[in-house]
Amino acid sequence: MLALSFDDRRFRDALGAFPTGVAIVTGVTENGERLGMTVSSFNSVSIAPPLVLFSVTRRAHSFEAWTKVSRYAINILSAQQEELSNRFARPLADKWTGLAVLDGETGTPVLPNALAVFECEPYARYDGGDHEIFVGRVLALRTTPHKRDLPLIFFGGRYRHLDASFHDAPPRDASIFEGW
Repeated sequence: MLALSFDDRRFRDALGAFPTGVAIVTGVTENGERLGMTVSSFNSVSIAPPLVLFSVTRRAHSFEAWTKVSRYAINILSAQQEELSNRFARPLADKWTGLAVLDGETGTPVLPNALAVFECEPYARYDGGDHEIFVGRVLALRTTPHKRDLPLIFFGGRYRHLDASFHDAPPRDASIFEGW
């Protein structure tokens, strides 16, 4: 076996060179307790069937509860929701007090003003080393009517924001990217 020439910190720093969006995954336990956690590990998997994924560290206090939820929602955050992201990133904190929450189409708690919300049922789970990868089949979705809202971005270990001059028309050569 080849010896690694880097440590965990260097690996994390290199991963931080890839900007990601920020999302909050919400759900309800078997006992009716609300769950919520901030993730930057959200990704699309498949259009048909509609599948998305996120991952959870096995060290998370709520890890076991996430393995048992029957529905969950992935709420994509806007640049104005940085404080909300911080709230749900704290382990064992009271994340829900004073927060207006909507009921999604599947009965899952969803966050108002998210850019997009994907309500899912568990489809598959995979070993991801110190994380577990959760793949969900999207049952319902909603998008913000505020087309000018920009996403919250995480890059280099901190939040970033897109330039306000960003526009949502794809570039002329966008057809080189599958799915545009």
